[in-house]
Amino acid sequence: MRSTLTSPATTQVESMPWRAWWSFRNTLVLARRGVAHIVREPSQLLDVTLQPLIFVLLFVYVFGSAIRVPGGGNYHEYLIGGMFGMALVGTAQGTAVGVSTDMATGLIDRFRALPISRSAVLAGRVIADLLTEVIAIVVLVITGLAVGWRIHNGVGDAVLAFGLCLLIAFAMTWAGACAGMLVRNPEAAAAVGFIFFLPLVFVSNTFVPTQGMPAWLRVVADWNPVSAVASSCRDLFGNPNPSSHIAAWPMQHPELATVLWSIGLLAVFAPLAVYFYRRKSL
Repeated sequence: MRSTLTSPATTQVESMPWRAWWSFRNTLVLARRGVAHIVREPSQLLDVTLQPLIFVLLFVYVFGSAIRVPGGGNYHEYLIGGMFGMALVGTAQGTAVGVSTDMATGLIDRFRALPISRSAVLAGRVIADLLTEVIAIVVLVITGLAVGWRIHNGVGDAVLAFGLCLLIAFAMTWAGACAGMLVRNPEAAAAVGFIFFLPLVFVSNTFVPTQGMPAWLRVVADWNPVSAVASSCRDLFGNPNPSSHIAAWPMQHPELATVLWSIGLLAVFAPLAVYFYRRKSL
């Protein structure tokens, strides 16, 4: 009778590519599920459609006349460059609420009973949320063009700016997934998002230049990842960027700082989110 046993080394070699492919397919299926859920409930898109629109109109037409850009320049163009970072980073709160809702409704328990990769559950959610970020970019481009914002440095630099926005959004979405795994209900997740993500956006150069802030707060704002991505967008779009005259290293190298922040956030929060999910699966 032919033996079906294989050596441990052979099993490991054969199983590793298969496990990676299996996990990848699981992730795509769950990402498709997340997109389908959003299509059925379009209200989930309010944070990437209506919210950025409100912020743009509020700061352009209500506060814009009182804000001066150091060195001169159009505040409308200054604002829109920063809004790309604000809109994309801020959606991490939506991921936290979504993951917490899945936990509270028992959906995660059903996933645990299925023969699927554990990391794919969170990765699928993150990818689905990342696809909504593209909608946020489209909304901001249309809104910005309507209020006078323009791209001056060509299509190549603009595509690079959008890519950096999606990269930092991907990293921050994992932070949101991690937060969603730690809280008990969606209300708590929303509160966590308000406490941590909102100050991250406002203590930055998104809406106002950091030169007018107190010295200690200016240091925090200049090293904020939101400030890095906002400065990157302004440089690449050719918009006014007074932060380029600040000596802080992230403001002198905003594109590199955005990439490093993204890698660091992914290295910390992606493994943590999967770890917390596995602990809850025990």
